[in-house]
Amino acid sequence: MRRKTFDAVAIIAGLVLTVVLAIGGGLLLWGHSVVNADVHNQLAAQKIVFPAANSPEIKALPASDATAMKHYAGETMTTGAQAETWADHFIAVHLNGIGGGKTYSQLSVASLANPKNAALAAQVQTVFRGQTLRGMLLNAYGWWQMGQIMLISAIVAFCAAGLFLILSALGLWHLRRATPETEVFPRLATRVQSNAV
Repeated sequence: MRRKTFDAVAIIAGLVLTVVLAIGGGLLLWGHSVVNADVHNQLAAQKIVFPAANSPEIKALPASDATAMKHYAGETMTTGAQAETWADHFIAVHLNGIGGGKTYSQLSVASLANPKNAALAAQVQTVFRGQTLRGMLLNAYGWWQMGQIMLISAIVAFCAAGLFLILSALGLWHLRRATPETEVFPRLATRVQSNAV
């Protein structure tokens, strides 16, 4: 194969990859923006504010959970990371205390077996509400995390597009310097010609 032909094919392939990666990066960036805005708006609408660092709510938590909550002390919840912290280090701790370490399912079975126990029925309702809120917050965290992955993927796509653009430019530069009779694999070309004779 002639060097000029090979360079032309490589340049076209590089430019096609540049365009595809740039479009993909743009779509990923748009996806990140949409997910981030939706999560922010939905969480901000709930007006959940983290307790102050020295508040009784924080002091009552186990040390690791208190440390995680102090990171966002006094802030309004607007990000998935904050939602995950609230769900796993605040709600989960309280649910564990309310249910004595039992899940909603376990408490519900016990309540159904003992329908006249009003305290247990109230406990089941509280745990159900807490688990529902925790699940919603963790869902928001999951979507926020997807948005973060989209952002990283967009950056990688744009960097790859830039690399292919540079390689295409170098290929164009090389195309102009290559002589028309230069072969890509000269030894292979010589063998093919000698076998043909």
